[in-house]
Amino acid sequence: MPVPRRRRELARADRVLPGVWRLRLPLPWPGVPHVNAWAIAAGSGVVLVDTGLYEAGAIAQLERALDQAGLRLDHVRLLVCTHAHSDHYGLAGPIVDAAGCELWMHPNHGHMTRAAQNPERTFERRIEVARQSGVPEEALRRYQEARRGQGVGIERVVEPDRDLVPGVRVETDIGVFDVYETPGHAPSHICLHQPDRGILISGDHLLGRVSLYYDYGHTPDPAGEFLRSLDVVDALDSRLCLAGHGRPFRDVKEHVQANRREVAERMGRVRAALRDGDGKPMTPFEIVPILLGDPNPSPMMVNWGLSETLSYLRHLEQLEEAERVESEPAERWSPAA
Repeated sequence: MPVPRRRRELARADRVLPGVWRLRLPLPWPGVPHVNAWAIAAGSGVVLVDTGLYEAGAIAQLERALDQAGLRLDHVRLLVCTHAHSDHYGLAGPIVDAAGCELWMHPNHGHMTRAAQNPERTFERRIEVARQSGVPEEALRRYQEARRGQGVGIERVVEPDRDLVPGVRVETDIGVFDVYETPGHAPSHICLHQPDRGILISGDHLLGRVSLYYDYGHTPDPAGEFLRSLDVVDALDSRLCLAGHGRPFRDVKEHVQANRREVAERMGRVRAALRDGDGKPMTPFEIVPILLGDPNPSPMMVNWGLSETLSYLRHLEQLEEAERVESEPAERWSPAA
């Protein structure tokens, strides 16, 4: 019997507050069925925060959600991206074209814009990182066959008209939002905070359900950056969080603590794997099932888990708790001597 494909959702809009709409846009990824864009009233139009992924029919889905909110693309007065990942930046080109608006984004966007400019080189680099991490050649071959030639989910690279850095303020009808740098999930990640109302627009830094992902390979210590960014958000007076995925939530500080606990637990699994290896150094690939608590993870989970494992190993290396003891043919790690 053929396995039925998951039915794709349709975009929809929900009014969260007067002047604030959640645009729920469908995604093709297992376990991640949608991404949120946020439309915030601003004068005669809206500030749009994040875009959705570029794929066939994506603009029509965005227009469907906007229509439910009583809006059109040409109502967008400013486009702001919390980070440069494809589901938050992928439709920037068509939106800017249709609305004639500016794009504001953090300047450290090269982790994704370089990939969009040279997807084949980026794909080969990902394969080489996986090979260096101990992924078997047969698994790499299957991955290459399945993924080669797929796009990166970005219609085209659009350079920001303004760098979204601390000191820049985003003006809306519900108040001015301040910019806070929150790297870790991605080097380009920022959060927006409206202090009078206690509203935090968190992108993928803080989600309703704890879900950790680090864009590995662009900075020395993404896991450490993520933990420091949690401190940044924890210091803000936030009473409502508008996240990049899932429903809005109010218990922001509890979510910060939940993320800290999850990082500590998962990093502890990596420590334990190195310690319990009977003196045998381990490849990152060998640690992935231990991190995930799954002896036979799916290829997608291996992909995510490998980025997370490598990030924790680099963080433990910074803490002088782990060290690389071999690099050929694959990296192997052990507890620091």
